[in-house]
Amino acid sequence: MSSTPGTSHGRPPLHAVQVLGGGGGGSGAHVRSLAGGLVARGLRVTVCAAGCAEARYGFTGAGASFEALPAGTDALVVAGIRAASAHADVVHAHGLRWGVLAALALRGRATPLVVTWYRRVCAAGARAHVVRLMERRAARGAAVVLAPSPDLVDQARLRGARDARLAAVALPAPRALPDDGDDPLRDKLLAELGVMGRPLLLAVGRLEAEQGYGPLLDAARAWRHLDPEPLLLVAGEGPERGALQRRIEDECLPVRLVGRRDDVPQLLAAADVAILPSRWEARSLLAQEAFQAGVPLVATSVGGVPDLVGDAAELVPYGDAGALALAVTGLLEDPSRRERLVMAGRVRLGEWPSEDDAVAHVLSVYDELSGWR
Repeated sequence: MSSTPGTSHGRPPLHAVQVLGGGGGGSGAHVRSLAGGLVARGLRVTVCAAGCAEARYGFTGAGASFEALPAGTDALVVAGIRAASAHADVVHAHGLRWGVLAALALRGRATPLVVTWYRRVCAAGARAHVVRLMERRAARGAAVVLAPSPDLVDQARLRGARDARLAAVALPAPRALPDDGDDPLRDKLLAELGVMGRPLLLAVGRLEAEQGYGPLLDAARAWRHLDPEPLLLVAGEGPERGALQRRIEDECLPVRLVGRRDDVPQLLAAADVAILPSRWEARSLLAQEAFQAGVPLVATSVGGVPDLVGDAAELVPYGDAGALALAVTGLLEDPSRRERLVMAGRVRLGEWPSEDDAVAHVLSVYDELSGWR
């Protein structure tokens, strides 16, 4: 009979250290899910992250230990990672920057490093050169690079990864939400947002140029003429907030920037259409959450999005504000089309990797690297 993973042949449990920053972009939820699944399979898991990540994701509630990374310079962070991984059998860094810092922390040690590369960084000029250097250091410092889309796997190989593989990244199960369209909590939320009696559109993401909010605001001009006029909510913070707010005010656009929100599932449940206008995405968290919430999605046909959503979303070219405006308007005017997309999204959900699939895939990589079996 085979032994339980992590406790093979009387050895102590395999110790896996997870390294990440604040957990944005879905990495925190993924690590929380991963930690719980690995602990349930007999591993010892330490999460090494910014202090705010524990408060937000509750890694210790999943059975993991938590080590807060020191604030300050990269040298201090590297020292913190090195100390936390002193007795690790494998270190798993989540994100490009954390892959680089973990590789520096493990220098001179035989501890294998796994890096999950979640997204492509779009940059130009001198910053593009820095990004390429970081990509090379993370890719070459890892024993295995995992990525959620084929183009990122190819990018890792291009940057010198010895072993780059497609990752089975799952979206954690959603919190239970009321599914009654007349639910008083939903009505209360809509009233607070000022959207009673008008359609609600929702976009979620960091306020930066790569997220495609410029073309999205261009598209919003076309929605001013609809009756009733829809309201677009944009949830997130970032360096473009000031410029976006000025445009909204100067052009009298039906758009509201609502900042970073902890109730995105509730906002999605209240929305009529979700919008993903990004220049590039791998395995978009918003797309997955929209399907979970039963909300029709309009998204740009970029990166891993087409493979992720299939025919369960309206896809438009990046930067084409006219196509984006027409797709959203068409859905608002066609309830049967919205319902067909929702049904297709539910089918698509069943085709994606489960949390168990994601944990099993990562565990197989750990076992392979550590020679535990």
